[in-house]
Amino acid sequence: METPPTLSIVSLFMNADIIVKGVLLLLLAASVWSWTVIIDKLWRLGAVSRSARAHEARAAAAGSAEELWVGRAEPQDPAGQVLIAGFQESAADISPETESAGERRERVERAMRLALNSEMRSLEARLPFLATLGSAAPFIGLFGTVWGIMRSFAGIAAAQNTSLAVVAPGIAEALFATAMGLAAAIPAVVAYNKITVDLGRFAGRMQGLIGRSGGLLSRPAGA
Repeated sequence: METPPTLSIVSLFMNADIIVKGVLLLLLAASVWSWTVIIDKLWRLGAVSRSARAHEARAAAAGSAEELWVGRAEPQDPAGQVLIAGFQESAADISPETESAGERRERVERAMRLALNSEMRSLEARLPFLATLGSAAPFIGLFGTVWGIMRSFAGIAAAQNTSLAVVAPGIAEALFATAMGLAAAIPAVVAYNKITVDLGRFAGRMQGLIGRSGGLLSRPAGA
């Protein structure tokens, strides 16, 4: 009795057309890179969230600008960088006669918001790749499937045999491309949504920190 053809992942890839192989390799590389981005973003967001909580606790307990001083913040500490921007702006030599308390506070908070925008752009780096992969990967896989089915039909016509043993391997190879597209897209979409929500929460918490810190940093020295 003839042994039926195996439909393992390796055999499906090896028997696929060169176009389908290119699609599969492209999706595999995109999936590996997306997981690298996902792990990096989740780890970094966890670190900056813990740092932000520490700065929030310090700001809530502080009664003066000196109690907010964070020293030299690490580049991976966005909340610390924002506070340092506020300290630098509050230290600007501007006469109190030419600037009201409200104007001073607005100037300090504006500097902190500008620093926050810069830090948010850094945190959002490579996120567009996840969004693009989540929307494009299924269509890339579908292209490989359509191409593989066309090739399979051409082989069936040449062999003049429509038995399942002849049809199944070619169809399986074609559908494998769609499966790869979905396997690359689903984690990217889920991670993109989670990271976007976490970034929004972090930005909201930082706005609260800016409001609290701006009031302390805008007080005149010795107040």
